[in-house]
Amino acid sequence: MKLKQEYDIVIIGSGLGGLVAGNIFAKEGYSVCILEKNNQYGGNLQTFVREKTIFDTGVHYIGGLEEGQNMYQYFKYLDIIDDLKLKKLDKDGFDVITFGENDKEYRHAQGIDNFKATLLEEFPQEETAISEYCKKLQDTTSKFPLYCMKVGKPEYDDFNLFEESAKSYIDSITDNNTLKAVLAGTNLLYAGQGDKTPFYVHALSVDSYIKSAYRCLNGGSQISKFLIKRLFENGGHAFKHQEVTEITCEGKTAVSVKTNQGHIIKGKTFISNIEPKLTLDILKTDALRKSYIKRIKNIKSTIAAFSLHVVLKPNTFRYKNYNVYHYKSEDSVWSSQNYTKESWPESYMISMGPKTNNDIWADNFTALAYMNYDEVKPWEDTFNTVSHKNNRGQTYKEFKEEKTEQFIKELEKKFPNIRACIETVYTSTPLSYRDYIGSNRGSMYGYEKDVNFPLHSNVSARTKIENLFFTGQSTNMHGILGVTISGVLTCGEILGTEYLMKKVWESN
Repeated sequence: MKLKQEYDIVIIGSGLGGLVAGNIFAKEGYSVCILEKNNQYGGNLQTFVREKTIFDTGVHYIGGLEEGQNMYQYFKYLDIIDDLKLKKLDKDGFDVITFGENDKEYRHAQGIDNFKATLLEEFPQEETAISEYCKKLQDTTSKFPLYCMKVGKPEYDDFNLFEESAKSYIDSITDNNTLKAVLAGTNLLYAGQGDKTPFYVHALSVDSYIKSAYRCLNGGSQISKFLIKRLFENGGHAFKHQEVTEITCEGKTAVSVKTNQGHIIKGKTFISNIEPKLTLDILKTDALRKSYIKRIKNIKSTIAAFSLHVVLKPNTFRYKNYNVYHYKSEDSVWSSQNYTKESWPESYMISMGPKTNNDIWADNFTALAYMNYDEVKPWEDTFNTVSHKNNRGQTYKEFKEEKTEQFIKELEKKFPNIRACIETVYTSTPLSYRDYIGSNRGSMYGYEKDVNFPLHSNVSARTKIENLFFTGQSTNMHGILGVTISGVLTCGEILGTEYLMKKVWESN
């Protein structure tokens, strides 16, 4: 495959949003080129191997994958659903919430009726609150057409949808503090904050998992692998190790991009799948208002993460076909981002690599906790990826070792024998996510949604450059489903959303 001098559609970055957009345009007969800086396609879909063990960078499970559900339908339209190798998580508890050193486990079950019934087993006096919560989830998600696979404009009956916080709503339906903590217990999925996070973010993050929840066998990179394959089959092009360093404009029209390899590629339409802040850094034009640039530059990103990627000794730690969300206390569910050096980590999530057989023993797991970017700021001037090797130095190594030991000690409180099961540990810091994924300050989920400033983080897919568009988690929602919808949303700006959604449904 040879890089051409001009394409109809030039896409910067091969994260899921860019891959979805590239496939849509290739299916429509456009000439498409995706330019990726890294050694792998896929952004957060990237995987890595340690000691013959596959680890995911960011995909721990996927929701809405049963026939007729939203993620299933989008993947069917993209012609990859039949290729994916998946493992369904436990029907009666795909997510388990735990607190402190208590052995009590609270389960989130698949299927809304099962979800409700499972919670009622633990909270028999809270039927009204649980039923109201389930109805609120469905009512809220129904207002987002692309989430519900509908054609039409969002059904926002009033602005309260963006101004109602998740915590305040959950607090309003029950006085039972444990139930409140359990309903909010998976908020590491969206970096929830009690004084900021809107309920609609909570609803869009958890609802599809309640419908159905799956892990990817052999890692989430299979999604990008099959999307790249379909792109090629439809005549599209994609190139790795081609970092776009400049977007050249004439007035308010983008005309070409330049890569670090010295290539200049012209295009009719450009789609940036890298973060809007980073896009503005490489956009060469005087046509943008300073107020527009300032607004995007000042949007706050969500918190970053520190991850342990653990290879386990054979036959030592039982495989868990569910995810564990653990908090030091019920009170820390909405506040664990506000940790101190001594109290870290106040919460964490554990996800295991899925097993293809019925083996009861786990091979590996990933444990993820919040981490403020400022903790790694002393090394922020360094850059390190597979294709750009760089040693950050002894102090960085010592920092990671200290955090790893602190994290394992916290895991031992919940799993007393875990240390003896560990073969080796590898870590990812906010700098790892920044360098590999390209997220601002290593952000987990793009831009922060805040009920106090509901429009502040709103970034339209259509930019102030007439033929330059954004896609990815910063223009919609994060996660596999949210970013897939962002790709559809961006393409809808060009092809027409109603036209495109009919195409999606025709694949049914």
